[in-house]
Amino acid sequence: MATYAGWEMREGARELVRACREVPALTASDALVRVAGCGVCHTDLGFLYDGVRTRHALPLILGHEISGYVEDAGSAHRGLVGKAVVVPAVLPCGECAACRSGRSTICGRQIMPGNDRDGGFADRVVLPARFLCPVPGAPGDPDAPLGDAPGLTVRHLAVVADAVSTAYQAVERSGASDGTIAVVVGLGGVGGYAAQVAADRGAAVVAIDVDARRREEATRRGAAIALDPRELPGKELRARVAAFAKQRGAPGTGWTILECSGTAAGQQTAFGLLVHGATLMVVGFTLEAVSLRLSNLMAFDARALGNWGCAPELYPAILERVLAGRIDVVSPTTFRPLSRIAEALEDVHARRADRRVVLVPDQEEP
Repeated sequence: MATYAGWEMREGARELVRACREVPALTASDALVRVAGCGVCHTDLGFLYDGVRTRHALPLILGHEISGYVEDAGSAHRGLVGKAVVVPAVLPCGECAACRSGRSTICGRQIMPGNDRDGGFADRVVLPARFLCPVPGAPGDPDAPLGDAPGLTVRHLAVVADAVSTAYQAVERSGASDGTIAVVVGLGGVGGYAAQVAADRGAAVVAIDVDARRREEATRRGAAIALDPRELPGKELRARVAAFAKQRGAPGTGWTILECSGTAAGQQTAFGLLVHGATLMVVGFTLEAVSLRLSNLMAFDARALGNWGCAPELYPAILERVLAGRIDVVSPTTFRPLSRIAEALEDVHARRADRRVVLVPDQEEP
């Protein structure tokens, strides 16, 4: 019987344990994906360190930012065998009322790897094949050059599964476009890509973070201005953004505000930036409670939207931009061997990792 190896979370443990599984018999709708890379996301840290519950009972192999190659597939998807793919972090059923109405990210039967079933902190993973996104022109070697972006490989595309795609959908839903103001609060994995995506769409991006390195990187990748919220307390931050908008000849209303920090402080900062007609996108997640005056939404005729994952139909357009180098996934990414997963998770949890960590299965993995 074929097997795969991975690192599973167990009840009550704050570290992952290496485990071996038998590859189950594939249904007509399944695919067996050989993992090229799996990104470390703060959602994984939430499961491991913060008491966030996985939907599937433990033990469970975590990891939902996956790129790889289809090794085998059920009868309905044999055409995917041999292809490089990006695995959407949220895999809907495609058939329920939510999916049929264009709201597939709230599908009640969705599958999230590393949450609803074993995920990508492994050498292989079995997943529904329906919405796997093939990578155009991908070589068979995961380390070979890909597309027009210098240094890009199939392994880098792991971050497209969630960090890039979640940011992309949030920006698209917000309506940020040429000539508008887009304020990104929190420039970590998702926030850094939100700034890139908004800038690629022509918005004037205001990047906000307490980390000077992140602010510098955001301006290097398209943000027009970067601000430290600690230096602009209270309403001073909003006044500074308004002055920037006036300088750019952009409206002082209708801003897009993307909260990507996943912290209580970041959410309060984002809410404090509301102006008339603003759209607040809540993209980051925290278990912390935040006290807000919701009446501000009424007073400003503003709206607040949550964003969960990314609809599978958006992935081809995202890949097109990544392959063309319009969205940089190379310089913000670093690789670690899967065997060093404990060290990698601790580094991300302690904020010692200065780039998005993608775990790569070791050569000796079966």
